Amino acid sequence: MTLPFATPALVVSCQARPDSPLHGPAFMAAMAKAAAQGGAKAIRANGPDDIRAIRAATGVPIIGLNKIRDEQHPVYITPSLESARAVAEAGADMIAIDATSRPRAGEPVSDLIRCIHSDLGKPVLADVDTLECALAALGYGADAVATTLAGYTENRAKSPGPDFDLLRQLLETVRVPVIAEGRVWTADEVAHAFELGAAAVVIGTAITNPREITRRFGAAVPGNGR
Repeated sequence: MTLPFATPALVVSCQARPDSPLHGPAFMAAMAKAAAQGGAKAIRANGPDDIRAIRAATGVPIIGLNKIRDEQHPVYITPSLESARAVAEAGADMIAIDATSRPRAGEPVSDLIRCIHSDLGKPVLADVDTLECALAALGYGADAVATTLAGYTENRAKSPGPDFDLLRQLLETVRVPVIAEGRVWTADEVAHAFELGAAAVVIGTAITNPREITRRFGAAVPGNGR
């Protein structure tokens, strides 16, 4: 299995927190349609409702995930085959999973990747935090890896911007598509990721979260933190 989109590619993550005014399938479908019109070659989206709406609104490939929160387990990005099946049936072309070594409520990463392939017939994007986790996921059959979780677990310090160090390590070591994701804010950062060899770059907040974008610009207003 391979990526469901050509590379190099800009992927836009269309997600909104429950407390966002943009939370909901209609808003995310409109966001995804705008992103596709702007040149996004794929959309990353969360949950069957949003994915179903985006599938109806656009023809671009969808990297689907399913965030299932569990207070006893830190893994929440598509932690089980059941959660993967829901987004696959909603129209996702590729399934993103948390492939870190942290405790999880669902199947082990090895079984989850195998079952997504065999039961759902979908390629798997392994969201990782370290090179070691990436290598483990690839050993289980993951089709691509992404730096999505670098800096968001106890296994790796959070860099102020994209984790280019991990991106380099992955590109130097693995032979599958490597996707840069996490804290990408500028066109220069996107260009640098592609110069290093990334197959795709995922941008979320910097494009699809107007609340955070406004706060970022607002910090430059006299009296607002400068």
